[in-house]
Amino acid sequence: MIPVPAGVRVFLATGHTDMRKGFDGLALAVQEHLKMDAHAGQIFVFRGRRGDLIKVLWHDGQGMCLFSKRLEKGRCPSSKFLGQGGYQNSGEFGLDCG
Repeated sequence: MIPVPAGVRVFLATGHTDMRKGFDGLALAVQEHLKMDAHAGQIFVFRGRRGDLIKVLWHDGQGMCLFSKRLEKGRCPSSKFLGQGGYQNSGEFGLDCG
């Protein structure tokens, strides 16, 4: 379990993301598309085209963290089920993947 401070905003990327991207590519996507600073402490969640892989980008105050999860069965819901853009409170955040 990785502790996320209360009040951290979680942004769900709409559409799909090129999952070959790493720290720099995803941070650049945040900067270019959302006009936000990926190093400011928010959490950014990206979904691959097939829905079996998500990546989470987060700067925890000490450095950039990149978490990924690949599902062996099932898929993460597409952005049309998650809503278009916006954010959720970290206490309410959850992806029902599986």
